[in-house]
Amino acid sequence: MSVEQSLILSILALTMALFLWGRLRHDVVALAALLACVVVGLVPPEDAFNGFGHPAVITVACVLVLSRGLQNTGAVDLLTRTVLPQSGGRIVSMTALLALGTGLSAFMNNVGAMALLMPVAVQLAGRLDLAPGQVLMPLAFGTILGGMTTLVGTPPNLIVSGFRPGAGFAMFDFAPVGLAVAITGIVAIVLVGWRLVPARKPSGDDGFQTAAYFTEVRVGEKSDVAGKTLRKVEEALDDTDAQIVALVRNEVRMSAPRGNRVVRAGDILVLEAHVDGLAEALAKLDLQLEEQGTSDEKEEEELDEEMMEKVRPRQPASTEKDEDKDEEEDTDKAKADDIVLRELVVLPGSILSGRSAKDIKLRTRYGLNLLAVSREGRRPHARLRTLAIRSGDVLLMQGPAETLGEFAGEMGCVPLADRALRLPERRMALTAAGIMLGAVAIATAGLLPAAPAFALGVLASMLLRTVPPRQIYTAIDWPVIVLLAALIPVAGAMEATGTADLLAGSILYALMGGAPALAVVAIMVLSLLISNVVNNAATAAAMSPIAVGMAQALGLNPDAFLMAVAIGASAAFLTPIGHQNNTLILGPGGFRFADYWRLGLPASVLTVAVSVPVLLLVWPLDG
Repeated sequence: MSVEQSLILSILALTMALFLWGRLRHDVVALAALLACVVVGLVPPEDAFNGFGHPAVITVACVLVLSRGLQNTGAVDLLTRTVLPQSGGRIVSMTALLALGTGLSAFMNNVGAMALLMPVAVQLAGRLDLAPGQVLMPLAFGTILGGMTTLVGTPPNLIVSGFRPGAGFAMFDFAPVGLAVAITGIVAIVLVGWRLVPARKPSGDDGFQTAAYFTEVRVGEKSDVAGKTLRKVEEALDDTDAQIVALVRNEVRMSAPRGNRVVRAGDILVLEAHVDGLAEALAKLDLQLEEQGTSDEKEEEELDEEMMEKVRPRQPASTEKDEDKDEEEDTDKAKADDIVLRELVVLPGSILSGRSAKDIKLRTRYGLNLLAVSREGRRPHARLRTLAIRSGDVLLMQGPAETLGEFAGEMGCVPLADRALRLPERRMALTAAGIMLGAVAIATAGLLPAAPAFALGVLASMLLRTVPPRQIYTAIDWPVIVLLAALIPVAGAMEATGTADLLAGSILYALMGGAPALAVVAIMVLSLLISNVVNNAATAAAMSPIAVGMAQALGLNPDAFLMAVAIGASAAFLTPIGHQNNTLILGPGGFRFADYWRLGLPASVLTVAVSVPVLLLVWPLDG
């Protein structure tokens, strides 16, 4: 063993130990390993950061951005309500949910897919008379399985593709093995697996619970609602926890309208719903909130002098032109800012008390929309824009994040803790889905490699604003990016010094007694065990160069060994810390650490048992 091999093995052993220790973030450990290789001369200083330009790193970042677009626009929400059955038994309902989760996680970040479907899973558990965890754990495992089926489904696939000698893997090279495992896993979980999940009471929700919101939706000329009776519309809302409490026609409000009244284009429906039910109702009816549309600014009156003094301090006359110019610039800037939803509680003594959105010129002066009001006690009877706001009201508002923060402080409001608030927009949802499918199609057809194809999708997302430019960088999981970019040169050092060949030839080959198929099983099982205590991307990055070196030392096809690493690194079913999707359900499912073994161990055994024969058939060792 040479000095260089001893050094790289020592660095690798220490890196794995730090990964297992878990006290330091995995990106910090990876960066430390890279710099250690630079210091001892294993990686040339000028090549230290070449990993940040690697196609696999670029592809991972771009996929995360495109996934955020699907999440922002409500594309997944619309798909969920279209695909999932509204009734049916446990087998049908859970099969549909897991199939949807698996399909989504094949083309978007599987953590994002899980986060989007969690509320649906909890609702389904209630309808099926199951504990939330008995649906959440199968869904978490289903989304993990779905990530195994495509190049972009999960970071380990992209990482092992980056280590493949020559060209990386194509979009659907993972599909034969991944689909076999995913289909078998879903069938087993739906028929038997969910019964192994303990029925535990979920952790309490300490968040602020609001009363129902009241809001207005306008019926458009092309809306499916136009021409239907109110009774038919209400039937469509049965599963959304939303109800129609009034109808406004020609500025005349009709409270508790008769069910046989026909809805016309131009009517305004007043809905009562919690925020999740509100989003679901809008998606089902394909309607838009009235205050998101074009307002009639001529109706808004000038503020009185008292309000002007409280809201905007008087400026010297000499600065009025400058102020007007600044206001125009601020307006332009606001248009470019991220538009978000926030819930604001009106405090006692607030300037807003007794005034309406129309009184304070909410839209023209601040560029904000009041979308809905939650009020304990009784239902408001005024139109939303003329409703006198009271202390204690919760306002659902839309606008630039910075402007909403300034407005809250200025007006005496307190923002509630952030929670996922999405109001679907069908046009933007279809645009985001089209961008993702277009990028996948370009990469699959070979018109462009994966990295530029998905980068083109990110550019389209920015131009079409399915992902606001400011969110482009927050959508990227930077620790994963740094981890991958830092370990690529380390892997290169292992190959250059012959360390990977040494590990394969002297340890794993001897361990398996020369049986190549058992060597593939060993790589997969070792990756699986490590990924349950170490981040799956870190596992893939650490095991890939060992797998390639082992294949080359044995004179076998490295693709089979890399596929084994990809499957093993993704199959983190045994612990809540092995995969972020497992962590997400820990509280909502009320799980304990050991609960994951009950379904996780059979799922792990099934994954290895199904994947190895298919893998060896699709990727022959002598290929």
